[in-house]
Amino acid sequence: MDTQFKKGVLELCVLTYLQKKDYYGYELVTEISKNISISEGTIYPLLRRLKVDGFVNTYLRESKEGPPRKYYQVTLKGKKQSQRLRKDWNEFNLKVNILLEGDLLE
Repeated sequence: MDTQFKKGVLELCVLTYLQKKDYYGYELVTEISKNISISEGTIYPLLRRLKVDGFVNTYLRESKEGPPRKYYQVTLKGKKQSQRLRKDWNEFNLKVNILLEGDLLE
């Protein structure tokens, strides 16, 4: 899958996962990578931007495997952004499918 395309929908994916539960960065990469191949180098800049934009908060939680982990938690503003992105995605997806179906008929 094209990298630019993935970057465009990754914000929606991250906010969707964070509405289910709080994640630390590597855990989020692992979960999303089950469906879309991404790297830590892709997710951490996005998480920083989401925090700056007020879509997520962070907190530290002790870990049995090492130092405390930084967890990400979606905010109300982030939930609203997720709803907007989901609406945009659904409209875009519908229009692309119509375009592709029309192209197949020719």
